[in-house]
This record gives sequence, C-alpha cells and structure tokens, in this order.
Amino acid sequence: MAIPLERLGDRAFNHRTSVEIESEYDRLRAEARAEGDKMKRYYDEAHTAYERGDGAEAKNLSNLGKKHKAKRDALNKQAAEFIFRENNHTERVAADTIDLHGLYVEEAEDILEARIRDAQARGQTHLHVIVGKGHHSAGGVRKIAPRVEQVCREMGLNFAAEENEGRIYVDLTGGRVDGVPGLPQQPPGYQPGAGYQSEGRPNQYQGGEGYPGQQQHGGHHQQQQQQQNNQQEDDIWGDLLGACFKKCCVVM
Repeated sequence: MAIPLERLGDRAFNHRTSVEIESEYDRLRAEARAEGDKMKRYYDEAHTAYERGDGAEAKNLSNLGKKHKAKRDALNKQAAEFIFRENNHTERVAADTIDLHGLYVEEAEDILEARIRDAQARGQTHLHVIVGKGHHSAGGVRKIAPRVEQVCREMGLNFAAEENEGRIYVDLTGGRVDGVPGLPQQPPGYQPGAGYQSEGRPNQYQGGEGYPGQQQHGGHHQQQQQQQNNQQEDDIWGDLLGACFKKCCVVM
C-alpha cells in the first residue's frame, strides 16, 4: 500500500513570482497526480486479473502500472527540485536558512537530512528551518514540522520550535538549545506574505557581514564575485538534490 505524499499547503512560494512559474509548478504536480491515478488503476486491474486466474494479464497490467509510477515519481522529482530552487535561491534565503514550503513531507525529509549533513561538513553551527504554520494543510494540521523534529531526533540534534511561527531552530553541534533565536535578516528577494501567508516576527539580525544575495556596492568586481558565489551555491544545491532524490518519495 502506498503512503500518500502530503503537500504543505497551497501557497508554495516565499516570494512574488510570475504566473508562468506558478503554472509550471502546478503543471508538474498535476501531471504527477494524473500518472498516479493511472498507476493505481492498472494495479487495481492487475489485482482483479490475478483474482480471476489470468496471471499473464495481471503481469502485463502490473508492468503498465510500474511505468506510470516511474513517470509520476519523475514528475514529482522535477516539481520538488523546481520549488526548492525557487524558494532557496541565494537571493531569497540566508545561508543558515532552509525553506521547505511547497514540498511533500517525504521530499522535505530527504532534503533536510542532506542539507543538515552538508551544513555540518561545512562547519555551520545551526540551521533555521522554515516549515510553515499548517494553515493550508488538510484539517489545519501541520505535517512538515513533526517530520523535521523526527529527523532531528534521529540525527541526535537538539532543536526548538517557535510557537505559532512555523520555524524550527536546529543546533548542528550537539549543543543545548534553550530557545529560538530571531530569524536572521533575509535577502531582499525573501518576501514572506507575498507568496504563502506568514505572520512571523520582524527580522532581528543586525550583523554587518551581509548575507547571500545582498546588493553589493563597489563596482564590477563585487558583482562578478557575487555571481560566482551564486553559481557555486547552485552547484551545491544541485549535488544535494541529486543525492536526495535517488531515494523514492513514496514507500510501497
């Protein structure tokens, strides 16, 4: 029996975006659902054929179902990569922040685990995980947050959830967490409320080291350096996503 994928909510983007981008994301998810429906139909027909003793037809129908399952998984993989890159571009979130909006629960779990391991390897001490408040989930029940907490426990990491704010602070060093620090100032491209609804506290980070995507002053050299940093960051996320989606998002 398949465990159904759960989506976080209807408002999947953390920034103002174009109709074309939103439509592309919706198209991928819709086509994936359609392939899933076909998969289920062929599996049901295969079961019926088997019950009546037609093993050859059952095998044929089962193989057709597997083909549609592969198409469904490929489309969901494309959608997850698409929305994750949109919401986690260096011009939209800070280096110590990951936004899981728009992902199915199983997708979010795999991406988060890979992100944590990468951050630890880079010597990062913490991670702000934006999970959403669950307003748009079925029954208004949050689904991403409990899974994030489960991942942290399994990895032996301490964390603290910000009540009613849709954010979890994770310590990556094994240290004690006494509370949730304020969300660091995000790049200009991060626009909570423009895509999904957010009523989080104002940004509190006042450090002077800047943040990914921040507009630089000082000429062409800085712009080239920023472009190079963005490209390196894109390559890193590409490697992470490639590793994540080697695992299937649905458990059969």
